Amino acid sequence: RELLPPWLVIVAGLTGIVLLCVSTKDVPVVPLRTKYGIVLDAGPSRTILFIYQWTTTKANKTGVIRGYSSCPVQGPGVSRYSDSPQKAGKSLEPCLNWAQNEIPAEQHSQTPLYLGATASMRQLNLTHPILSDGLLAALTGTLKSSPFNFQGAQILSSPEEEAFNWVAVNYILENFFKYDWRGQLVPSGTGMAGVLSVGGTSAQLTSELEEEKQAPKEGVRLQLYGQTHRLHTRQCPCHGTEQLRSRLLSVLIQ
Repeated sequence: RELLPPWLVIVAGLTGIVLLCVSTKDVPVVPLRTKYGIVLDAGPSRTILFIYQWTTTKANKTGVIRGYSSCPVQGPGVSRYSDSPQKAGKSLEPCLNWAQNEIPAEQHSQTPLYLGATASMRQLNLTHPILSDGLLAALTGTLKSSPFNFQGAQILSSPEEEAFNWVAVNYILENFFKYDWRGQLVPSGTGMAGVLSVGGTSAQLTSELEEEKQAPKEGVRLQLYGQTHRLHTRQCPCHGTEQLRSRLLSVLIQ
């Protein structure tokens, strides 16, 4: 049996020595960088702080996120503080402090922070716009004083709120994309679901319009995961949970 050349044996031996001397921690595998984002959902009955997490992985130029953690703000919804707006801002501080412990300190300044107020603030803005502006100013002051990258506090219109609900439901149902057996992102190939959102005073039905139709003025146009979606929300007033409960009580009384 032919022997290996001496020079090849020497090279192989040196290679083995180098591999044995270099520990695994000397050759680190760089992980995908994790980023965070914070959204404060200021609803009619309460406010909840949500932390989201994502990496540099994208599907057709749109990020792939997951819910990381949440913190319910103690007290009622922000609209209840119309007579004492500074208390509304103060109520957010415990959850903001909690978020500082959840997110690495080196990423605080890079973590976007948003607040979106919904139905009760829309109503307050219609009836008492000065009080509404004072509340938003107090909330903005508290959020700006946090170490996070404050991006704005605003009252969402009803079409905007329902568009976000539509995105959330279809995202969870994996209608935008899914993971194949290799763990890679691929188009889902399924249609989009319509969303019926039932609130306290009304219900809203949000669905996607056909491609050839133009979205009405009150509609929302979204560009997500390489596709354009045109959404329209149909309002169903007096079909909320409070009205349904009142009708039920009326029938029972009769």
